[in-house]
Order: sequence, then C-alpha cells, then structure tokens
Amino acid sequence: MSKIAYKNLSKIAGPLIFIEGVKDAAYGEMVEIKLTNGERRKGQVLDTREGLAVVQVFGQTYGLGTDNTSTKFVGETAMISVSDEMLGRTFDGLGNPRDNGPKIISKERYDLVGSGINPYSREEPSEFIQTGMSNIDGMNTLVRGQKLPIFSGAGLPHNLLASQIARQAKVLASSESFSVVFGAIGITSEEANFFVKQFEESGALGRSVLFLNLSSDPSMERILTPRLALTTAEFLAYEREMHVLVILTDMTNYCEALREISAAREEVPGRRGYPGYMYTDLASIYERAGKIKGRKGSVTQIPILAMPADDITHPIPDLTGYITEGQIVMSRELHRLNIQPPVDVLTSLSRLMNQGIGSGRTREDHRNLADQLYAAYAQGKDARALAAIVGEEALSEIDRKFLSIANNFERKFVNQGVDENRSIEQTLGIGWELLSDLPESEMKRIKPEFIAKYRKKSLEVESDNEE
Repeated sequence: MSKIAYKNLSKIAGPLIFIEGVKDAAYGEMVEIKLTNGERRKGQVLDTREGLAVVQVFGQTYGLGTDNTSTKFVGETAMISVSDEMLGRTFDGLGNPRDNGPKIISKERYDLVGSGINPYSREEPSEFIQTGMSNIDGMNTLVRGQKLPIFSGAGLPHNLLASQIARQAKVLASSESFSVVFGAIGITSEEANFFVKQFEESGALGRSVLFLNLSSDPSMERILTPRLALTTAEFLAYEREMHVLVILTDMTNYCEALREISAAREEVPGRRGYPGYMYTDLASIYERAGKIKGRKGSVTQIPILAMPADDITHPIPDLTGYITEGQIVMSRELHRLNIQPPVDVLTSLSRLMNQGIGSGRTREDHRNLADQLYAAYAQGKDARALAAIVGEEALSEIDRKFLSIANNFERKFVNQGVDENRSIEQTLGIGWELLSDLPESEMKRIKPEFIAKYRKKSLEVESDNEE
C-alpha cells in the first residue's frame, strides 16, 4: 500500500493529472491531492504504466500546478460506508450528506466498482413489480431483477415519470421489504429540489436513498454517482433482504463525462466521439441488476436517458438497448397532445413481461388482453392516418371503432394523473372497457373463456357508471 507523497506532476489535461515516478499505483486506487494553500481534493487512478499514473480528479483542476501540488496514493479503491441509516437520507454525487444529517459511519464498507452478476448465479426474474402506471404495468410489465430503461428526449417529462414510479412502486406481497435508491446524474438544482420535495411530500423518502449529482458539480463526479447508488442497493438487497428499485437519471450525462475523460486521454474516438469501451462501461452498471440464487433480495433497474436529437440510433440508447431487457420510449407527438406520461407503447418493449404476469402474479387474462390492445391500437393508428387523407366519414364502420379505441387508449389508458396510482386490477379493467365496443369476432387474440368472463364484467361496470 503506497503512502508516499509525490510532487512530480508532469501534465494537467482537463480533468486528468499525470504523475511520474509512481511504482506501485493500482487501477482504481484513490488519491489525495493537496495544494500549497492546504486545500484537499480527491482523485482516482484511471491508468498506470511504466511509472506513470493517470489520475482523474473529482472536482475542479483549477488551481492545480505542476510545482505546487502533492499527491498521495491511499492504497485502497473507492469505498462507501453502508448502513440501514442511509434510508431516508439524501447524499451528493460523492456520497457526502446533502441533508445536513450526520456522515454515515459503519464497519461495513463496500467497493464502489462492484461487478456484474455471474450468469450461473442469476435467478430468472419472475415476480411482478407494480408501478401504478398503466402503460408499464399493463403493456410493458416490470419484473423484479429486470433492467428496463426509459428512452426520453430533451424537454419531455421523464423526471415526472421517474418520481411517480419511485413514489408508487411496490411489490404486491406486503410482507416483503421494498426500497428505492434514486441516483440523479448531472441534474439542475431546480430538478434536485423537485425530486426531494416529491419524495418528502409523498412519504416515500423514509424507504428511499437519494444521491444527487448536480450539473454545477464537476463532471468527473458523474462517474461515481451510479456506482454509489448500485453499491447501496446491493447492500440493502443482499444483506438486508430487501427488493430494491434503482432509478438512474440521466445516463446521457454519465456518457458525456466518459467522453470528456476519453478526450483528455487523447484516445482514438469511437462513434460520435464516444470511447470505444462505452459498451463495456455501461454493461458494468446495468449488469449489476438482478436476483441471485439463494438470496432473498433483488435489484431492479430503471435507467433513464435523454436521446440526443430524439435519435434512438444514437450510441447511448443503441448500446443501452443491447444490454438491457427492453425499453420504455417517450413520444414527442403524444406530449404535444398533452398525454401524460407520453409513453409510446408500440415502440416500447419489456422482454421479461411474460415471466412476471399471468395467473398467480397479475391475472390470467393479462397477456391476451395486452396483445389485443396492442393490435387494436396499431390498427386504430392506421385508421387515423387514413382518415387524415380521405376523411373519417369515408372509413368503414369497423375502422371507425378501431379509431375510437386508439383515441380512448391514449386519453384513458396511457394518460394518467401525476398523483394517480392504479392497481393492476384497475389497469386491466380500463383495458377491457376500451374493447367493450369491439365485436367479439375482432377479438382474435383473446381466449373465448376470458371474453366471456371479463368482458361481461366490464360491460356491467360501464352500465352502472352510466346510471
């Protein structure tokens, strides 16, 4: 373990400093940086070779110089003290208290880097998480241990959706502990205050841990923030046997910090200037979600990213889609129509949905109903496009029914108040109501026994409401 103080900085490039004459620095080792005026900063070894250590500085490099700075390698990687007392607390992007509370002091200290779960040790996700959002619960169901990203765009209300999921999400078996770890990366002070207020007013803060990295904070801190959140989640899941939902927003800011480091190291850029190892780096974050055989807890991830220029083929959403198990896509068109949250269910997907729904989990008719709603909505959107050309009067009677279903699907099923928490029964009930005017001959994706059982119920409820 190296404790020698070095004063031979050879170069400062953006957020990086280069130290010569270092013999035994380890990758990921933490570094203490001291200026002549006594000011201290922290850094981490990013690369080491032939007596040269490259250190990324967590903070500004302003004031650092090759002749007035000493560095000390502390002999350990980035660690975080973890404790049950973290629940209900708010921290900054480096894990320091942000709520004027005491610093977390614990014998249990975890390495931030962590690792993805060994595929052999993974338990297949199979349990439903109710978010209270119809467009997710009904059409793109979230399952414990899944990683399901939200693809958004600049100006779209993904923060509202994130806070609503964080407040409402729960496991239906009330005997099991459930908590939320929220990691905000590069957000504004206004957004940070919004999230804290949402958690406090809803009472969800007591079961949550918040890590807030602000846009005014040094960009290098964004590299640590998601790892702080995931390390805390792993402690709560595997040591305290909780089911933990991790929400990370905005992963685009994280990737921009990666690109900044890569440029400072003068690496050969990959697509759009992002480093060639970005896929591996993102996988080291996303693959920490899951369930482990023999352990009761689980870590479920919802990373949120704003697609630059709404481009789903951009490297960040593109690579994220390869690693994760589906995506929830937000639509600018629906946002203009004042549909909240503006989720486009046709381009969204949950690859693990079938493993978390059905009899004993949600309801026996869930899969059939979702398939029929997908088909009816898609057919209704086609009818809408046709009506824009020939007029609605020129449509056939059945096309007008599908058009009506598409309009009602957006207004009643996808559209949902920011404080509206729907149970899975309510979500499925709304789905059956939408199909109430559709002839049975057109319900080709639902078993006849389900039509007989649930369609009758929805018609009875509808007639009661009219009375």
